[in-house]
Parts: sequence; C-alpha cells; structure tokens
Amino acid sequence: MPIDPKRSRSTFQKLGRELTKLVKKPAPESVHKFRTNSRRVEALLSEVVVESHRNDEKLLRLLARLRKKAGRVRDLDVQIAALRNLKIPGGNGHKVQFIEALVEERAQREKKLARAFDRKTADEIRRRLKRAATHMAIPADTEPLTLTLAKLAQLGRDYVPLTEKTLHQYRIIGKRARYIAELSDNEPEARRVVERLKHMQDVIGDWHDWLKLTQKAEKLLGEVRDSVLLVMLRNVTQAKFRQSLDAVAEIRKELAGRILRPATPQIRKPSRDEAPRTAAVA
Repeated sequence: MPIDPKRSRSTFQKLGRELTKLVKKPAPESVHKFRTNSRRVEALLSEVVVESHRNDEKLLRLLARLRKKAGRVRDLDVQIAALRNLKIPGGNGHKVQFIEALVEERAQREKKLARAFDRKTADEIRRRLKRAATHMAIPADTEPLTLTLAKLAQLGRDYVPLTEKTLHQYRIIGKRARYIAELSDNEPEARRVVERLKHMQDVIGDWHDWLKLTQKAEKLLGEVRDSVLLVMLRNVTQAKFRQSLDAVAEIRKELAGRILRPATPQIRKPSRDEAPRTAAVA
C-alpha cells in the first residue's frame, strides 16, 4: 500500500511541536521525543524522498548535531532512573556517589542543550522543516513496506558473529526500517513488521543503556575492587546482552524463513552530496 500523505506531512509537524517544547524546557520526555521524531524526518528524507534539496541536507546536518547533544541528556536520564531502581543488598555507598555524579553531569549537559536550542536555531529548523515538507517528492506508487523489507535484507544476508558493534548496527538499521514502515496506511503486515522491529530495538537499546552505565561506573570506581555496585551492573549488562542476542536471532530466523520477505529495493535518485546524510546517522 502506498505512503499515506498525511502521515508523511505529520512527521514534520510532530518534530516542530517537540522543538517548541524543548526550547522552553529540556524535560526528559521532550528530549526523547525530539530525538525520535528527528530520526523519523531523517528516514523520510534519506530513504523515501527520491530527490533531495540543499535545504534537506542542511536540515539533516543541523538535526544530527542537535540530536547528539540531546542524546547525551537523554542517556543520563535513563542511566539515573536505572541506577535509582537498582536494588543493591548491603550497599557500600557507591550507588549514592555514582548517582550524585550523574545528576551533576546531567545539569551541565542540560545547560549546554539549552544554549544549543536557542530561539534563532529553533526558528531556522522550523523554516527548513516547512520547506522540506513542501518540496518533498515521493512517487505515488512508493511502497513503504517494500522499502522496509529491502532495508531489512541488510540484516539477514550476513551471518557474522554478533558482537557489541554488530548489535548496535542492527539497532540503527532496524530503526530506519521501522520508521519507513510506519508511513504505511495501517497495513496489517506493516504493523506486524513495526512491532517486531520495535521489540528488537527496545531490547538492544536497553542493553546499550546498561552497557554505557557500567562503563561509566568502571571509570568512576575503577580502583575499587570490592564494589558490589560494579558486580551487579556487569551482571545486569551481561543478561541484557544475552536478551539482545535472542532478539536478533529471532529477526534473523524470520528473514531466513521469509516471514519478513526481502524485496527488490526501489530506485532512489542520490543527492548532490551524500556525505552529510551518512554522517547524520547518529
């Protein structure tokens, strides 16, 4: 089923609304929604639109830069919440020390984010979003599910050993594929693909958050050999890693069994400058 025009236009509108909220106050929910909706805009302009414009390229570079800053704040929000919910038997004070360090870092990152999202920058993004929405060229017969399955074929063709690096690549490609599939007009198969990809994305993302939290703890408490906190963080991270492997194995099995059938990709005209698009995948 072809792309729903309303869904494609709403992609730009949603990002504009979240941008307004973020300028007022970089609250955790606003930071998260800005990052998610900016990736949806990126997927639409990079994977679906058949001919890019200079405005699109500048918009993607700007969004990538701001998303990186927003990502640092979002990561700290997730890490602080996870650490507060972690029950440590007979704690040795390291948890309190670690939380205080993360809260302090979060305050510093929030100040930098607020400076980056000034009104001048926000106004420029809104203008470029409006231009991109007005001038985007999507052929009437474009099938989001066809594009999605072609993207997923990149996951199923290489049965390389799964490592931390390859898991992260699965997450990136899975996100792009999911956001393209979401452009379908409530097609049942597209909804099923979105659900499967979201599950994989959430599981791998959860592991990645705990991995980063553990690495930060090791940096802070590296000289402490008997830290109960470090032991627990490493155990949780390892368990999350195994869950991620299972989630990817399920996707691989579906691709191999043609439950998610790889399709012939549609031809997309390259932009004048593809380098900024590649760099924008953060």
